[in-house]
Amino acid sequence: MGYRYETHLHTCEVSACGRTHAADYIKFYVDKGYDGIIFTDHFFNGNCGVDRRLPWERKVDAFCRGYELAKAEGDRVGFPVFFGWEFNFHGDEYLTYGPDKKWLLAHPEIMRDSRQEYFRRIHEAGGAIVQAHPYRERDYLNAVRLNPYFVDAAEAVNIGNDPYQDALAADYAKKYRLPVTGGTDMHNIEWGQTTSGVETEQPIRSIQDFADMLRSGKGFRPIEAGERAGREEKETYLPVLLYGKDGIWIE
Repeated sequence: MGYRYETHLHTCEVSACGRTHAADYIKFYVDKGYDGIIFTDHFFNGNCGVDRRLPWERKVDAFCRGYELAKAEGDRVGFPVFFGWEFNFHGDEYLTYGPDKKWLLAHPEIMRDSRQEYFRRIHEAGGAIVQAHPYRERDYLNAVRLNPYFVDAAEAVNIGNDPYQDALAADYAKKYRLPVTGGTDMHNIEWGQTTSGVETEQPIRSIQDFADMLRSGKGFRPIEAGERAGREEKETYLPVLLYGKDGIWIE
């Protein structure tokens, strides 16, 4: 496969945990030989730095600021920049690709959606959803929440995870026959971490191209980090919950 794209990235303009300015990512990924990047800042129900008290339109304007700054810089140097976001429910998070700012402005009701409703709504808009870092362990999480039925793929390589968590995610995706992606979960280019993302057979000309690719399950694969090969076998210390087809959690 000949094209490399970052699929999971946060900016300091929008994500509370972001440390790098949006426009500064362009040169970084150009120098690494990438063919484009997708910005996926935390949405309002996650670790977002946008003031929740603002009216919806102003919140969406503020949320899109990081992407718009990066897009301007990308356009200046001829480097593709695409828009997405990371949507949170109860610690289970979903990289969302396809819908744009105009769509967000028209759909404030997504903040009340269940997982099934969100999946249906994004699909109706032609978009796609990837469960981010399914087996992530953090102090602020009280369970691993798996959702195999209302996603298009699972993120099986996440540089922010320990390698064994990625191994568990890959096994989970295989069990439920989910396509797999990769992402750096980049927050700070100064950390010097390895990067990931996806390699694709064809260039991505628009975010819709990527959404279509995800929904087809073909034409892409995760970028593996070489030094993370030979992942140790280890189980999660958190309880594992499965979100069933009926919307009921199964232990």
